[in-house]
Amino acid sequence: MLAAVTGTEPEIGPAVRGVSYLIEGVPDEELRRDLAAIRDELHCTAVMVIGADVEHLDRAAQIVVDAGLDVWIRPNLPDRPVAEMLSRLADLATAAERLRADHPDRVTLLVGSEFSHTAPGIVPGSWSYLRLLIILRARRLLRARITRRLDELLARAHAVAARAFHGPIGYSAAGWEEVDWRRFDLVGVALYRSGTDHAGYARRVRELVGSHDKPVVVTEFGCGAFAGADRRGAGSFRIVNWFADPPVVRDGHPREESVQARYLGDLIDLYAASGVAGCFAFTFAMRSYLRSDDPRQDLDRAGFGLVAVAVADERAPWVAKEAFHTVAERYRALDPAPADRQDC
Repeated sequence: MLAAVTGTEPEIGPAVRGVSYLIEGVPDEELRRDLAAIRDELHCTAVMVIGADVEHLDRAAQIVVDAGLDVWIRPNLPDRPVAEMLSRLADLATAAERLRADHPDRVTLLVGSEFSHTAPGIVPGSWSYLRLLIILRARRLLRARITRRLDELLARAHAVAARAFHGPIGYSAAGWEEVDWRRFDLVGVALYRSGTDHAGYARRVRELVGSHDKPVVVTEFGCGAFAGADRRGAGSFRIVNWFADPPVVRDGHPREESVQARYLGDLIDLYAASGVAGCFAFTFAMRSYLRSDDPRQDLDRAGFGLVAVAVADERAPWVAKEAFHTVAERYRALDPAPADRQDC
């Protein structure tokens, strides 16, 4: 529970041990089945549900709580007009408050994620991926503009959410975004490690924890399952030629699940040693990144799923990857009393 760690430093490790879950296209029964594995096998205490539809998010959040897990609700509306985004956020906040009233301290609401590229108008560009490329190439030149316009949007989003929702409110910031965290109840950052400067990444984590009097939660971290994915981090998906029909994985990126597993295990260890209050591995499954025996069609290795969804395999809806087992091992070790916990 976020409320249990607010203003304190975890004694053992992240009190919020989570995984994100992309709900689009997932039937309720499939979600229930997956949550059983997330709770009993992955040893999570929380799930971050991510989606666009308010009704679907509301229903998924209820299912998560019913499964004995805390829920973090995160709307995802890239490229939609800001007015529409805020309108849906208002509806979502109302729904989230109804759930929170029935389950105090079990529900956290995020107003969104990485607005600098997901929301139009902060930087030039007609769609999210184009804006992301512009940011990556000209971040220093755009820094002041991004910070000013992002702050304006975050102020509006927080005000909309707080009018209806009275539990913890947060935001999932991109690693480059400068956020005034005073209006939020937690510091939430998607903190992917890339390159080879592991010491620099560790310093960044410690500085985040040390410079805020609020809980720091890593809202996303992960990489692909191929040789060199640990150096690419959030850019793992770029080994795919998305303009081909169908998309194909470029040559030179052999599948290597141990890379993803080691990356996630190392970062969870770092968070536990650095006073991070919570972390959400990204992500449980990426159903649009299917696994295939054909290396050029094996999109799964470019994705971030802890489980692989196979092409046209109705016998096994998903298969746990090495990363799943590594995260499960770390989360179980960080649980202060796994045998006694009846409810997360």
